[in-house]
Amino acid sequence: MAKASEILGDRWSLLILREAFYGVMRFADMQADIGVPRSILTSRLSKLVEAGLLERFEYREDGARARQAYRLTERGRQLGVVFLAMKQWWDDGDDQAPTVEFVPKSAQEPVKVIITDSSGQEIELADLRVRLD
Repeated sequence: MAKASEILGDRWSLLILREAFYGVMRFADMQADIGVPRSILTSRLSKLVEAGLLERFEYREDGARARQAYRLTERGRQLGVVFLAMKQWWDDGDDQAPTVEFVPKSAQEPVKVIITDSSGQEIELADLRVRLD
């Protein structure tokens, strides 16, 4: 967790990754959506690319010069479970109804993050123990 927090431990990195999960790829769109200063966005994007969570790619709009955009890598997409768990944790302690729900493309009910053992049996957090090998 300490290593993950080195990359994810600041507000801007989390918001940038959230934007990437929402499908926002262009620098200017990210900057406008989250209100991050340009220098900070540049720095955090570089850090997230270096960590293997985002990848740069080039795009070009008609009549414009080539620009860089960013998309989640497979490793970055795996953080979706962490983001959903954080949202679920917050919503469980909030008296107001959630403003955003995540639902499968083929269903209407929102998803929920649970912990299971290797057989698929649901495990309560209080029943976990640490095993060091």
